[in-house]
Amino acid sequence: MPEPHDSAASAWTLVVPVRHGEEGKTRLRVPDGVTRSDLARAMATDAIAAVRGCEQVARVVLVTPDPVLRQLVGGADDVELLDDPGGGLAAAVTSGVERALHTTGRTGSGAAGSSVAVLLADLPCLQPADLDAALHAAAAFASAVVPDAEGTGSVLLTGRPGTALRPAFGAGSAVRHEALGAHRLALDLPRLRRDVDTAEALDEAVRLGVGPRTRAVLDAATRSPAAQRSQLA
Repeated sequence: MPEPHDSAASAWTLVVPVRHGEEGKTRLRVPDGVTRSDLARAMATDAIAAVRGCEQVARVVLVTPDPVLRQLVGGADDVELLDDPGGGLAAAVTSGVERALHTTGRTGSGAAGSSVAVLLADLPCLQPADLDAALHAAAAFASAVVPDAEGTGSVLLTGRPGTALRPAFGAGSAVRHEALGAHRLALDLPRLRRDVDTAEALDEAVRLGVGPRTRAVLDAATRSPAAQRSQLA
């Protein structure tokens, strides 16, 4: 088991990888009147807004090829936009972590600087207080992972200064991250742990309370002619 560290609050750099809206959420069956790309971008925008509202987060590195999302969240002093290098999620995460380490002055050998974490962006329920609680808990360990609601995937991977992050996102990643030395934090934070890949997960997210952009996309869909026809069928 990883050794605990001093849990004093520190500044964090958050790496957020997001696929192009036209390519993401292929498993998600969206409601009538909703486009998958609009919903994916809305969820990511809400998640990033929550990250930016977290007191412990000093900087966000957004790795995405999506020009619409870049326009939605760009321009803020605390958000750095990084081109997706291509090659999938692993390559995007690696690129973002390398950039975060470069900009914070950290190296794997323990140079001083901020802690670095990777957060997946399909978290429309996320609130700043949820992330703040998770980062506070993670600060006690050299590396930590917060599993998704099902306990199999990972929504957050963290590393304190001097710890080289070893990301292994994807199906079953929580166990892989543990095997690579991350401490599992099965926190009672349902809004943080509720990622959305399926219609059932989206329904649960709506019950928990989604962010304003996600809510707006879903509300607009219920007023669409296609949705009204579906309700009458």
